[in-house]
Amino acid sequence: MRTVDRIRVHAPFDKVFAAASVVARWPTILPHYRWVHVLEDGLVEMAAWRPFGGGLLKYPTWWVSQMTIDRPAGEIRYRHVRGITRGMQVVWRLVEVGGGSEKGVEVEIVHTWQGPSWPLIGPLAASVVIGPVFIRGIASRTLAGIKRATEAGETP
Repeated sequence: MRTVDRIRVHAPFDKVFAAASVVARWPTILPHYRWVHVLEDGLVEMAAWRPFGGGLLKYPTWWVSQMTIDRPAGEIRYRHVRGITRGMQVVWRLVEVGGGSEKGVEVEIVHTWQGPSWPLIGPLAASVVIGPVFIRGIASRTLAGIKRATEAGETP
């Protein structure tokens, strides 16, 4: 399974990178995040809602990742170590683009994963349900929230 989500944010790179990498603050700027706990040794525990039916129903999700921040490369990496998505690799890439009034930051999130270790159906579940419904559903909301918050000046 591989999902790619992208958005252009019209805000300074430093603000966008801070909003993307200071994950402890996400629940205050991203309403679909239930909590984020920064643990020891670069681990982060995250929980989010995946809304359905226009937000009438919310399905809880949870995972723990090893987080690595590479500011010079403009990347934030996660390796999921607990939860149903254990083994998933995630990379956020932030690149300054444009100039003048078109200046901004392209933000891309790439998730790659073989799927859960369920015999026969693990990869299918990842490709048909978990990736396109849950991963993309949360990642697209996360990008939209980062965009809204940074463009509105609500981030550090």
